[in-house]
Amino acid sequence: MPQVLEFKLPDLGEGLTEAEIVRWLVAVGDVVEIDQPVVEVETAKAMVEVPCPYGGVVTARFGEEGTELPVGAPLITVAVGSVTEPARAAEAEAEGSGNSPRPLIGYGADHSRPARRRRVRPVTAAVSVPVVAAPAAAPAPAGPVPVISPLVRKLARDNGIDLRALRGSGPEGLILRADVEAALRPAAPAAAPVPVAAATAAQGERIPLKGLRGAVAEKLSRSRREIPEATCWVDADATELMAARAAMNAVDGPKISVLALLARICTAALAKYPELNSTVDLAANEIVRLPAVHLGFAAQTERGLMVPVVRDAQTRSPESLSAEFARLTELARAGKLAPADLTGGTFTLNNYGVFGVDGSTPIINHPEAAMLGVGRIIPKPWVYRGELAVRQVVQLSLTFDHRVCDGGAAGGFLRYVADCVENPAVLLRGL
Repeated sequence: MPQVLEFKLPDLGEGLTEAEIVRWLVAVGDVVEIDQPVVEVETAKAMVEVPCPYGGVVTARFGEEGTELPVGAPLITVAVGSVTEPARAAEAEAEGSGNSPRPLIGYGADHSRPARRRRVRPVTAAVSVPVVAAPAAAPAPAGPVPVISPLVRKLARDNGIDLRALRGSGPEGLILRADVEAALRPAAPAAAPVPVAAATAAQGERIPLKGLRGAVAEKLSRSRREIPEATCWVDADATELMAARAAMNAVDGPKISVLALLARICTAALAKYPELNSTVDLAANEIVRLPAVHLGFAAQTERGLMVPVVRDAQTRSPESLSAEFARLTELARAGKLAPADLTGGTFTLNNYGVFGVDGSTPIINHPEAAMLGVGRIIPKPWVYRGELAVRQVVQLSLTFDHRVCDGGAAGGFLRYVADCVENPAVLLRGL
């Protein structure tokens, strides 16, 4: 007889407690193989394909697309031992491990193995397990309140909502964030129907502050609450830097981006001013200076702003930095960044010049201590060697945590960066 196993939303790491179902990759009745992706979910960090550790027939799915589920909530049930002979043969080849749970590809310490896509085969007549649909929302139980997510509990507690009075819409009556948010909305008074267009015009469009947008909002708000930040800026003549880049790219070999050159300058500046590559431990009341530069960079995608992180940037050449920036940007735009690619940064480089603006006062990427902003590089009148000339000018701005250093260190860092931009030989002398 087949055995029905339940696969729950796994812990996706990096402190994530919930995920939203974006797209189901299998349907009820489909045959799945071990480690086959079954659902695409969106966390506050990235889009992730979740592979199933069992092989068999999908007998139920839990949650529609757009539903937010906490870690540990059921995703699907799989009937093991009821697949057709071709499917059974494929499973036998899967390292001979049967259907015991295995570490999910893409989670844990190794993020280098991409999740494998396999074409889902339809169920044949050999399947003997009855196919059932996901159960409807159960009534609120009389026992303990069915809430897994601490975020849902906090949302209810902060708004004075009694969870015992709610009827959960999740599996087995599980109370989701959407249930609490629905309880927060005032009940509409009985009245004549209002046309949809008129209602929209009166109330405006409502966009849920969740997922990536919600994570960004929370992080920026926390940064402003906790970090006493200050900003200093300077205009720099980038003509020589652009000429150096053109000369480097004129020879055979990998091309070097402006962002990579600026990143190399930043790592050299942080070696001189290590207080800006640090974080503040509030619990211990200490400043922690970090030994390695894990450089974050702002990348705009269709999902919103992301900050991928280049590990050990201080050890990389301009060519290596260019390649890593390109790789992470491509993954970000495709929605394929792993959560580990978006965490652990120690300093952020923000090139907002790509949006056609000159300056900004960026918000520090909490819990880091500083961020360098770079405006557009454009021809401007400039006094060069005592004469007025047209030069390639850029505005650089540094936002820093005033707890880790005073204006002298911040100004010294920014001046060194500007000197390297204006005269790249300064960087060579410092190496």
